[in-house]
Amino acid sequence: MAKINLLPWREALRKELQQQFYSTIGAFVVITLCVWGAYHFYNTLRIDYQDSRNQFLNVEITKLDKKIEEIKQLEKEKERLKARIEAIEQLQGNRPLIVRLFDELVTSLPEGVSLVSVKQKGKAIVISGVAQSNARVSSFMRKLQDSDWLGDPKLDVIQAKDDKGQRVSNFTMRFDQVIPKASGEDEEDDA
Repeated sequence: MAKINLLPWREALRKELQQQFYSTIGAFVVITLCVWGAYHFYNTLRIDYQDSRNQFLNVEITKLDKKIEEIKQLEKEKERLKARIEAIEQLQGNRPLIVRLFDELVTSLPEGVSLVSVKQKGKAIVISGVAQSNARVSSFMRKLQDSDWLGDPKLDVIQAKDDKGQRVSNFTMRFDQVIPKASGEDEEDDA
């Protein structure tokens, strides 16, 4: 008689294949979880590293902001000092002009004319005075016009009065102080 194997070999084979299938799926799940965990850990490390770099940059930016503020304060101080230096230089440069103004007034003042007040605002000068006649005021104006340092005289008011038996003219005049150019400056302006 022939030997017949009545054991359920197909069912055993199916169980064995099923067990291999589940083992393979389990291995893939474990491998996938390990890969995902490693990737997550790597990204967490990169995020932490970037956060530490960002924090370092923020600290350095704060330091630089303080330095920029200090530089702005120093620039303001520098501009203030420059303005003071320019004002001092301008005053030093204008110092001889006052002397020149009074010198020109004295040399231009004809006999019989006296000044009562002299007021200067910028380059504009206003004078008040007393003259023995209107002709002397006219002579004074011509001399001012001919001066290199004074110019553009304009008579505002002239009033004739009798003072102690003499006829005198009170006048108010305006003119400008002029700074003549040196001969070298004219050549530079033409070029």
